[in-house]
Amino acid sequence: MLKGIHPVLNPDLLRAIARMGHGDEIVIADANFPSSTMGPDVIRADGVSATDMAEAILTHMPLDTFVPETAWRMEVVGNPSAVPDVCVEFQTIVAKRAGDFKVMPVERFAFYERTRKAAYIVATTEFRLYGNLILKKGVVHPHEVFRG
Repeated sequence: MLKGIHPVLNPDLLRAIARMGHGDEIVIADANFPSSTMGPDVIRADGVSATDMAEAILTHMPLDTFVPETAWRMEVVGNPSAVPDVCVEFQTIVAKRAGDFKVMPVERFAFYERTRKAAYIVATTEFRLYGNLILKKGVVHPHEVFRG
């Protein structure tokens, strides 16, 4: 056990987000997402919702401020203007933890293509449909590293 670390983050996930560099992306995937066939290393987070995982990751990982878009959700097939409740929650979490970033919709197959280039996939047991989120890591500033 460590002090100050969000309890949802297991050792494998802590290692993964610590290894990621500026501009690397991490995917938070729901229970229906084809995580194992996408390519990037998969970190299991059984028993954890996608929204709880987003909260945990964003507690410790900044988003990229050097690009116009830094967070993406999967668009609803057949209804691209729909915003599922889980995605509304993603937006609330991003605003709370990372600031003034908009979670952008991405068409399903374009989301899969972006996932194939990600550093890691976190496979949650989120059962709400479209509970998928991609986050682009930002810069960790020296004053944020150690608060001794």
